[in-house]
Amino acid sequence: MVTLLCPVRGCGLALARGERSYACPRGHSFDVARSGYVNLIQPQDRRSPHAGDSRQAVAARQRFLAAGHEAPFVHALLETVAGLGLREQPAVLDIGCGTGFHLGALAAALGAEAHGTDLSVPAIELAAKGHPEATFVVANADRFLPYAPGSFDLALSLTARRNGPEIRRVLPPEGVFLVAVPGEDDLAELREAVLGQTVLRDRVEATVEALAEDFTLADRKTVRWTADLDAAAVRDVLAATYRGARERERERSAGLGGLAVTLSRDLLVFHPRRPRSPVKSVA
Repeated sequence: MVTLLCPVRGCGLALARGERSYACPRGHSFDVARSGYVNLIQPQDRRSPHAGDSRQAVAARQRFLAAGHEAPFVHALLETVAGLGLREQPAVLDIGCGTGFHLGALAAALGAEAHGTDLSVPAIELAAKGHPEATFVVANADRFLPYAPGSFDLALSLTARRNGPEIRRVLPPEGVFLVAVPGEDDLAELREAVLGQTVLRDRVEATVEALAEDFTLADRKTVRWTADLDAAAVRDVLAATYRGARERERERSAGLGGLAVTLSRDLLVFHPRRPRSPVKSVA
């Protein structure tokens, strides 16, 4: 069983689950929401009163996924994980899990002990309602993952944030970190329609470099497919992707109808770096 840790600064003791709350031996207590998740965000970890994706953006993303537009990616994800050689019923952490869509698919396929964390309360609320078999936590993964060291066999970051040192801490030496980043031509046609240009951007090199102190790249594959989106699906992609668009871009997007778009992901398999051996002094 995975152990949650108290997020109160200077504490970090194990949290025990009660009937309606988690509590540590020092008396710090955190209520379990009616839908089943626990909020472990501390005041110093909040970016804003409503951190993370908004309720509208979360709902748009949920509709897009429920419509099956990412089915080829889910298939590739399951295929990749099946080839990792994990133990039976592994412990899996999805960092930036959103509504739990991908975590739920993995948990069903692997019989995994599934855990998800996200900064967005609306996202975690939907995740907990939709996947009651998993454990969901509101936390700021950029600062602290509230889990004991070596808790997970597999950690996921699927187009989400990546805190290398913290992720390495919650994985054992033989653990696996699976990362998905948008492919260079992801949503190329939509970017052309909204932004007026398509700039191909390879995110793999920057991702590998950012994680280099803690992880080594073991494998890479690109998943690419085409989706025929109706006007409603296009609006949902825009709601989840271009929330900070300028006025001119919002005007362009308002007039869009259906569109055939390229969707692509680069799937990266990382292994934790071994700790460096101490240098022996010469007498």
